[in-house]
Amino acid sequence: MERQFLALAAVKEVLPAIEKAAIAASRRLAGGGRLAYAGAGTSGRLAVLDAVELPPTFGWPEARLLLFLAGGEAAMTRAVEAAEDDRAAGEAAARKLGEEDVLVAVSASGRTPYTVALARAARKRGALTLGIANNAESPLLEAVDYPLFLDTGPEVIAGSTRLAAGTAQKATLNLFSTLVMTRLGRVYDNLMVGMRPTNEKLEQRAIKIVAEAAGVPLKAAQAALKAAENDIPLAVLIARGHDKKSALQRLRDAQGRLRGALE
Repeated sequence: MERQFLALAAVKEVLPAIEKAAIAASRRLAGGGRLAYAGAGTSGRLAVLDAVELPPTFGWPEARLLLFLAGGEAAMTRAVEAAEDDRAAGEAAARKLGEEDVLVAVSASGRTPYTVALARAARKRGALTLGIANNAESPLLEAVDYPLFLDTGPEVIAGSTRLAAGTAQKATLNLFSTLVMTRLGRVYDNLMVGMRPTNEKLEQRAIKIVAEAAGVPLKAAQAALKAAENDIPLAVLIARGHDKKSALQRLRDAQGRLRGALE
């Protein structure tokens, strides 16, 4: 248990670096780029877990989300250990990235051949690269634009990076992606205005979000959400008294940011 608290303390030490990386990433993504995650084994699975939450939580377009997991989709549910040594596969994956894109590469050791090769190749192609590793001065941290060293120390069970290293990595990914999405306008105050209401529970939550953001009763918020076809920022503007056409134009002018559209 104590090691888990120390893992979070390691994250606290790099908060300024996380913020700096998130600011740079949000600027790049604001131009229309894609957000990519890469890794192998436990680190890769944690990266994928962070990535797949972005569309339902923040409305991040799936077309602008790339996942590079050594061994492919099968590696999410079973170990494909040899895949992490495949440098050629990492370099091939990087060919999908360009100057508008952002890559988040995760490796506890910082030496995983697949991940390091992918990060190096992506950076050469002009992508903005972020590396998360738990070993100082490791190849991954040297290969990226924004290195994040999480000093979690030796594991209680030697070599089991799903423990302290994994805890620190997941917390870092949470902070990074949340800050990026917030800076991109997919959060309004503390409200998930980019959320996709895809089930009954989320529909009720969306109504409450519209009601709070627009300052209207729940019934009016529900009507606005229906008129907006479940687009929360659009529903907020409609609830504030704008017709759908002018509300859409306001959002376009504000590059989809609700705060800018309201102002």
